[in-house]
Amino acid sequence: MSSNSDDNVGGQSVFMEEESNKNDKKEKTATGMDQNIAGLLCYLAWFITGIIFLFIEKENQFIRFHALQSIIVSIGFFVINIVLTAIPIIGWAIGLLLTPLYVVIWLLMMWKAYQGKLFKLPIAGNMAEKQLNKSRSE
Repeated sequence: MSSNSDDNVGGQSVFMEEESNKNDKKEKTATGMDQNIAGLLCYLAWFITGIIFLFIEKENQFIRFHALQSIIVSIGFFVINIVLTAIPIIGWAIGLLLTPLYVVIWLLMMWKAYQGKLFKLPIAGNMAEKQLNKSRSE
């Protein structure tokens, strides 16, 4: 697997991307779909499809990673919005300004999953990976 850096901070990459083998893209899953399609669908309806794919897919680590990351990022966006909504005027304005960023991040994650890449966001991706490793060892 190769790691590519989209952005560097102090010599460390912020966004990590790991490309699966070319043949993995066509690998069927418990759902009968190609794994890249299932990975994309993990993000389709925010945390809802993430939870669905987490319960359906028991073996494919690519799909499980994207399902977990989808759930974690959805919860993070939700919490940020709740906190910002509680702050009158300035919080609302910041929330409105962040909404397009949420959409761009979400579309980027869908695109990277469709390309067959494990695109890890800095905090959520690491949390998803730790949870995946923890569930794999049990």
